Order: sequence, then C-alpha cells, then structure tokens
Amino acid sequence: MPETRSDAEAKRKVWEMIKDIDIAMMVTEDDQGRFRGRPMRAVNKEFDGVLWFFATAGSPVTGEAANDGRVLLAYSNPSSQDYVSISGTAETVKDVAKQKALWSEPLRVWFPAGPEDPKIALIRVECEGAEYWDSPSSTLVHAYGYLKAVATGEPPHPGANDKVDFTKQAG
Repeated sequence: MPETRSDAEAKRKVWEMIKDIDIAMMVTEDDQGRFRGRPMRAVNKEFDGVLWFFATAGSPVTGEAANDGRVLLAYSNPSSQDYVSISGTAETVKDVAKQKALWSEPLRVWFPAGPEDPKIALIRVECEGAEYWDSPSSTLVHAYGYLKAVATGEPPHPGANDKVDFTKQAG
C-alpha cells in the first residue's frame, strides 16, 4: 500500500515526473454526470502546487471546470515508466496579464491572435493530491522481474508508489 506524504521533496518529485511530459489527460465531469477526458498541456514554467492550462473560452472543458471543479490529470511516460495521477480543483480564469506571463509561441497554433486573444481562458488547477508510480525502465530490470516471478511465484517490487497530499504543509 502506498505511503501518503506531504513533504516538500514528495511535491518536488511529482513536478520532476510531470514537467517533461507534454500532454496530460484532463478528466472532468459533464452536466449529465459522465466523465470526459481530453489531452491538455500544462504551461507552467515552475510549480507551486498549481497547474495552468490554456483553453478556449466557452468550450466544454471550461464549462465543466466552472460547473464542477473536480478534475483528474493523468500523466504517462511509458519510455521511463513514470506515471502520475493528480486530483485537484479547477477554475476558469480570464486574466490577460497571466496569459502573457504563461504564453509561448507554440500556443499560436490554437490561438493565432496571441496571448491577448479574447477567446482564451486559462484553467487553473489547484493540486490536492497525487499518486505516482516510478519504475525502473531498463529491459534488464524487466527481464530480472520476469525471471524472479517465474522462479519464486512472487511479483517483483519494481519501484516507488507513493501518494502526495498537497493540502498539508510539511511538518
């Protein structure tokens, strides 16, 4: 069973695991109670427990964030065997200064008018909890795990699995 941690190092580890993963699946709940997931890219340059996403104002994701702010973000990097899920509360924000601060030119593909485009909304996700699986990714480690399982009948212990509570301060 994973340990629940709230220390600064655990929170940093979550950031280290997700910062280079380009796309997360953001899961929201629609007005009929169905879960909806879509690919989203966090635009943070640093991390303080809040993740920022650009979206189109009036789109389903901004509406769902406004109606029921609960979200789940799922990050996956199979090549390094890193997996992270983050639960949090989302809100839709209209803030041109923040849009300019978070802007990068690749966003122009979706928002050709630039960071001051009135069609832009930001989704601010306040992270409440995370769980990560950090496994060794080498073929030799997996081969060893397979051989151990066959020889002993027990699965290997491939890496770290911890929960992180962002709502508590490290004490």
